[in-house]
Amino acid sequence: MAYHHDSRRIFVGQDNGAVMEFHVSEDFNKMNFIKTYPAHQNRVTAIIFSLATEWVISTGHDKCVSWMCTRSGNMLGRHFFSSWASCLQYDFDTQYAFVGDYSGQITLLKLEQSTCSVITTLKGHEGSIACLWWDPIQRLLFSGASDNSVIMWDIGGRKGRTLLLQGHHDRVQALCYLQLTRQLVSCSSDGGIAVWNMDVSREEAPQWLESDSCQKCEQPFFWNIKQMWDTKTLGLRQHHCRKCGQAVCGKCSSKRSSYPVMGFEFQVRVCDSCYDSIKDEDRTSLATFHEGKHNISHMSMDVARGLMVTCGTDRVVKIWDMTPVVGCSLATGFSPH
Repeated sequence: MAYHHDSRRIFVGQDNGAVMEFHVSEDFNKMNFIKTYPAHQNRVTAIIFSLATEWVISTGHDKCVSWMCTRSGNMLGRHFFSSWASCLQYDFDTQYAFVGDYSGQITLLKLEQSTCSVITTLKGHEGSIACLWWDPIQRLLFSGASDNSVIMWDIGGRKGRTLLLQGHHDRVQALCYLQLTRQLVSCSSDGGIAVWNMDVSREEAPQWLESDSCQKCEQPFFWNIKQMWDTKTLGLRQHHCRKCGQAVCGKCSSKRSSYPVMGFEFQVRVCDSCYDSIKDEDRTSLATFHEGKHNISHMSMDVARGLMVTCGTDRVVKIWDMTPVVGCSLATGFSPH
């Protein structure tokens, strides 16, 4: 569902692929049906309304993003993907659309009146994209996925800079970036709420290196038949150090450590030399974690009033007081069913 406050228009996506438009009365006591848009052939997953262009943009399980004219009700354009389109963000100034899908890919599209062009694709997640958040001021895109991680994509920097944030133990379902305080709020389906401090200097996680032998002790990995034969040794399983990215064996990466500056809020595998280089102050957390105590499926924030609303598969809606920026305390909660 999408609500446009100034025009009091609500757009509701349905399981049959249709998007219905309603107009809310001034006293908020009545909704008048306007029209139905045949946007998709399957469940609608996300909707955004642009008043400037009079477009309703949506994604669905029919593997496409569509944009329709709200004046005429006509379809303006469609773009198809290789898997279900799961979430959507839109930059109103540039008419760029960010579409996340179930393959773990994010596609950046430039939408025109009757066509679109693919600008780039972003690949970094190992699971389906569950949520996106676009900050038009700093031109940062945040994505959450079923691999329990959040990635920050520096679109405005144009250098391909990405930051990995790992602090959840389940699928990341919702994101909200607070531009004034430089904080990112993320919610996961197990009820975890994380508040990330993005106003600090962070390091990019390295790309994992590939090798046929351990890059520390040079013992062969189990597929390196030649070296195993030459040295008369059994091959070892390959692992990777999360800090340096080197391919290492289990013996050379027996230790675990958190490293928040690189986004690792809980302990991950590191090689012995990287473990020795990490100081106690390097393990200081750069995020705070809170327990929502229900399975969060959606989250919305009212920054002006300092309130956050979460709803879950347990049919419970909770309202959180976020005014201590962002010191999560439950203001109230109720079960409508």
